[in-house]
Amino acid sequence: MSFKSVNDILDVIEKQAKWQQQPFQQVCQFWAEVVGSAIAAQTQPLSIQRDVLRVATSSAAWAQNLTFSRQTLLFKLNQKLSTPLVDLRFSTAGWQRHPPKEQPQAKVLANQHPSYLGDINERRGATVVNQDVNQVFDNWAKTRQRRSQNLPLCPQCQCPTPPGELQRWGVCGFCSVKQLPKNIKYFSV
Repeated sequence: MSFKSVNDILDVIEKQAKWQQQPFQQVCQFWAEVVGSAIAAQTQPLSIQRDVLRVATSSAAWAQNLTFSRQTLLFKLNQKLSTPLVDLRFSTAGWQRHPPKEQPQAKVLANQHPSYLGDINERRGATVVNQDVNQVFDNWAKTRQRRSQNLPLCPQCQCPTPPGELQRWGVCGFCSVKQLPKNIKYFSV
């Protein structure tokens, strides 16, 4: 009987663990890498039964869209797995057991927004006391007029436009919305 070093024994144990690693564990390990972070946030692998991976989705729309691209996802997954999968099945069933992970939304600072004009003639922290509605509106109108005097004009509607909007869209924000295709339905998933 020979003595082996602890490192040799640990190497043997590590190789055995990788060899015996279950396919579902491998899928969970590579899921976000294969599908991407946007899809991973809306999906959760549930189980593998008869070489078919069952995946919970946050909505029926996600399940349908992912079903259309399942061959591509299956190919990418099988490249990473030791035991290949036969198919992928997407469903909303089981999603409640896996609530979506809260991710903090990126905060956009006011000075990073394309409409930002800077602190042009503004009094920060000033409070309005005992002014009637007409005075407040007049002050607002004068401030808007003062701020827009040196702004470039939108090439479409000729309205004063913040330079950031012209850089980003080539027109003012209102005109850019008008240019969106009418046949696209906008909704959040």
